[in-house]
Amino acid sequence: MAYAFRVSKNPAEFLQALTQAASRLMAGGLVAFPTETVYGLGANAEDEAGVKRIYLAKNRPADHPLIVHIAHPSDLDHFASAVPDYANDLMRDFWPGPMTLILPRTKNAKDFITGNQETVGLRIPNHPVALALLLAYKNQGGHGIAAPSANRYGSVSPTDAKAVETELGDHLDADDMILDGGTSEVGLESTIIDCTGLSPKILRPGAITAEMIEGSTSMVVADPSTNSIRVSGSHAKHYSPKARVIVGSEAQAGEGFIALSDHPTPIGAIRLAEPSNNDEFAAVLYSALRAADEQNLNVVHVLPPEGDGIAIAIRDRIQRAAAG
Repeated sequence: MAYAFRVSKNPAEFLQALTQAASRLMAGGLVAFPTETVYGLGANAEDEAGVKRIYLAKNRPADHPLIVHIAHPSDLDHFASAVPDYANDLMRDFWPGPMTLILPRTKNAKDFITGNQETVGLRIPNHPVALALLLAYKNQGGHGIAAPSANRYGSVSPTDAKAVETELGDHLDADDMILDGGTSEVGLESTIIDCTGLSPKILRPGAITAEMIEGSTSMVVADPSTNSIRVSGSHAKHYSPKARVIVGSEAQAGEGFIALSDHPTPIGAIRLAEPSNNDEFAAVLYSALRAADEQNLNVVHVLPPEGDGIAIAIRDRIQRAAAG
C-alpha cells in the first residue's frame, strides 16, 4: 500500500515532498500525482522496469502506449523528432495544458513506452504540483515521466487522491507515493493530437477542441478515420464504473441519474450530479460515476450535453463508459 502525502503549502515541506517523489521515480518507484485533467501514475519514462510496474499496477495491455510528461518544451527533443511548425504553434498556445502531441520518436522513446510504435505522446500538464514534480525530477537528471491515469485499466479515471488510493492502493508498494494536490480542475483526459501528418488530427477529444486547434494553427483539423496510431483511451469500452451506464434515457426509482441542472431528477432516482454547464459536467463526471459504485447502484442513466467544444469529449467518455 502506497502512502498519500497531502502537498503542504509550507515551502520547505513542499520541496521536501517533491524531492522525495523525484528520488523515488529515479530509483524505479511509482508516484501518483495530480494534473489538471486527472491523476496520473508516474514512472521514469526511460526505466523499463519502472514502466513495467505501471502496467502491472493498472493491469494495462502491454501494447497500449503511455504519455510522457515533460517539464518544458525544450525537453521535447529528447523523445521526439521531426516536429512540424503547426505542432510548435500548438505548444506555444496550449502548453502547459490538457493537450498531448503525437510525434515521431527518437531512440530515447523505447518500445515499452510507445507500444512498439514509431511515435510517442508528449505533454506538459498545467498543475502546480505536477509542474513542480517535473522540475524536481529534471533537476535529478530525469527527462520525462510516463504517466497514464492512476486507475485500473478500463475503469473510471481518478480526479482526486482518495480515488487513486481506492483504485491502486493494493497494487502499489509501501515506498511508492501518492501526491494529493486536490481535485483535478478539467476532469477529463487530455486531447490527443496526431502531429505526424501534414495537418493536425484529433485522436482523443478533450478540453482543447478542434476550433481551438484551427485557431492556433490556421489549419483545418484532419479526418481521424484513417488513423492507425494506438493511443490511450481508444478502446471502445473504457472509463467504466461497475454500474451499468445507460445513455439518453430517464432513470427509474433507485437508479442513478447524471444530467445538467436544467433536467429535473426523475421521481425516486438518485441524483449523482447536476452540473450547471459543460465545463462543470466534465469536471464532475468521473466523481459522479465513482459515487454510483460507492452507493452500490446497479444502473446509472446519463443525459449527455449537446453541442461542440468540450461537450464532444464528454459524450466520448460517456459512450465508452456505456459500451459493452
